[in-house]
Amino acid sequence: MVAFGYRFEPKMWTTIVTMISFLIFVELGKWQLSRADEKNIRHELLEQYSNQPAIKLPDALVKFEEFQYREIEVEGEFQNEHTIFLDNKIHLGRAGYHIITPLKIVNSQMSVVINRGWIATGYDRTILPAIPEIKEKIRITGTVISPEIKTFKLSDDSPTSVVWNNFSLQQYQKVTGLEMQPLLVLQKNKVEDGLIREWSRPESGASKNIGYAVQWFSLAVTTIIIFLALNVKRKNSKIK
Repeated sequence: MVAFGYRFEPKMWTTIVTMISFLIFVELGKWQLSRADEKNIRHELLEQYSNQPAIKLPDALVKFEEFQYREIEVEGEFQNEHTIFLDNKIHLGRAGYHIITPLKIVNSQMSVVINRGWIATGYDRTILPAIPEIKEKIRITGTVISPEIKTFKLSDDSPTSVVWNNFSLQQYQKVTGLEMQPLLVLQKNKVEDGLIREWSRPESGASKNIGYAVQWFSLAVTTIIIFLALNVKRKNSKIK
């Protein structure tokens, strides 16, 4: 094709490769924008639910999606024998653990997992910090989050001690033999147990995805520019 003194005669294979690359980059950009939208919606829900009064957690099985990010209230007794230490948790620059203990819901056979708070590791990591056991009935208020918590994984083996690197509700139910609600509660009410419960409300994180989207769309545009630059020549230029 010749126009305005320029010749445009790309090879078939370069056209196909360029179009495929362009479409891939555009789709990746659109996917990042959708992720940004999801994070914005989640952040809006967090803001909305934080201003609402706590609701009571039913004693029957619930759906996680109906309680996610909500402030809830639940009464029961801690099952202290199933307490675990979730490793690699940082607070104010110090290494520590999150203390996870199931709570048997009053008048129910079900339990719910409570993240009771943070405690420092101490100077000797072979010695676990002492956690006061609360044996009487207690009322917990907190925020519902996903019961799957991951940091880094050293192996695929099941935990053999009370120190876990990652938390999986399915695995925890298997280890404890307890029937659990499909959620995890970040405890907020004060209890004299030495644990720190300063849960930070995260930013939406959508800006990072928007930045990635801009990068993918830029690559799509760059792909077209390079394609045109390599295939548009002056009419009188010689083809080597």
